[in-house]
Amino acid sequence: ADKLSLKVGDKLYTYYIEGNVRARRLTVSGIFQTNFSAFDDYFLITDMYTVNRLNGWEPDQVGGVEVAVSDYRFLDSVNDDIRGHIQEQTDRYGAIYCSRTSEELYPQIFAWLDLLDTNVWVILILMTGVAGFTMISGLLIIILERTQMIGVLKALGADNASIRQIFLSFSVFLIGRGMCWGNVIGLSCCLIQYFFEPIKLDPATYYVNAVPVELHLGWIVLLNVCTLLVSVGMLVGPSYLISHIHPAKSIRFE
Repeated sequence: ADKLSLKVGDKLYTYYIEGNVRARRLTVSGIFQTNFSAFDDYFLITDMYTVNRLNGWEPDQVGGVEVAVSDYRFLDSVNDDIRGHIQEQTDRYGAIYCSRTSEELYPQIFAWLDLLDTNVWVILILMTGVAGFTMISGLLIIILERTQMIGVLKALGADNASIRQIFLSFSVFLIGRGMCWGNVIGLSCCLIQYFFEPIKLDPATYYVNAVPVELHLGWIVLLNVCTLLVSVGMLVGPSYLISHIHPAKSIRFE
């Protein structure tokens, strides 16, 4: 539409070359954009009558039927069921039935999406690792700063487990406060992008014109819970440093 300077309501002459040249004058009633060049550059959507006349087909004859599944996880199983019913069969016009999934039709697109999923997991692992090691170093600093206090608590009869619990509880408080601020800032940025789309992308490369955002409450809660558990779990080991602190030496520690 951009190359031909077309807009809704314009008349368009189309030419079909198959043995001989046939021309049809069409009216542009709408312009679609999927950001997939495989569709946008090669497909016109028109009425069944025009398609059947151009192909010399009968009124009820089509080249294919698209079946949409309600849950993408069942894509392969639904395709297997359809194949089991139509395998090697022919229709009344002599064409052989076949069934292919969207992944089989456009493998390059789904390979690119799989690569994005891999990048997401790599980023999440790196972020979790950085956050965990930051908390470990923070806990070690807190323990070293409170060495005298640990020695006094041990001298008063506190055991290592109770002291470790105090420091772990304080670490959970710090992690929780950081996560609260992180959720506020992160969700605010996501909501701004979701409604206003200030961050744009090149559709020719990314297939979308803006950074997509999906707000799923279940995944957000799960991510927060996993982050908290992993961060606290990484602090359990360093907290055993408390058991190596001797009361007599730590009280004199400067």
